[in-house]
Amino acid sequence: MAFDKDAIIASLKEASITDLNDLVKGIEDEFGVSAAAPVAAAGAAGGDAAAKDSFDVELTESGDAKVKAIKAVREITGLGLKDAKGLVDNVPSVIKEGATEDEANDIKEKLEAVGGTVTLK
Repeated sequence: MAFDKDAIIASLKEASITDLNDLVKGIEDEFGVSAAAPVAAAGAAGGDAAAKDSFDVELTESGDAKVKAIKAVREITGLGLKDAKGLVDNVPSVIKEGATEDEANDIKEKLEAVGGTVTLK
C-alpha cells in the first residue's frame, strides 16, 4: 500500500475536532511521542524581560558636569567622596546592583538629570 498524503489531508479536513483529538492521542500512544509544545522554550523566548525583578544600574557616561554626577552618586550610594569620584571617573561602572525596577528607574532619573547616561541591566 502506497502512502497517499493527499487522501490523508482530505480525510483530516472532513474530520470533527473529537476525531482529530482521538487521532493525536492514538499517534502519541503508538509512537511514544507528545504533540504538546515545549513550555520551557516558549517561556524563555518571550518572557525574560517581564520576569526580571532585579536590575543593575550602570553609569556609562558621566556627562559634562562631573561634580554634579559625583554628588548624585554619593547621595544614591552613601559612598564617600573618593569612592564616588572613582565610580564617576571610571565609567562604565555599576552604581547599584540588585535594585528593584522602581529603585533602578529612580536612580536612572537622578543621574540623567545631572547629565549622565545610564543603562539598566
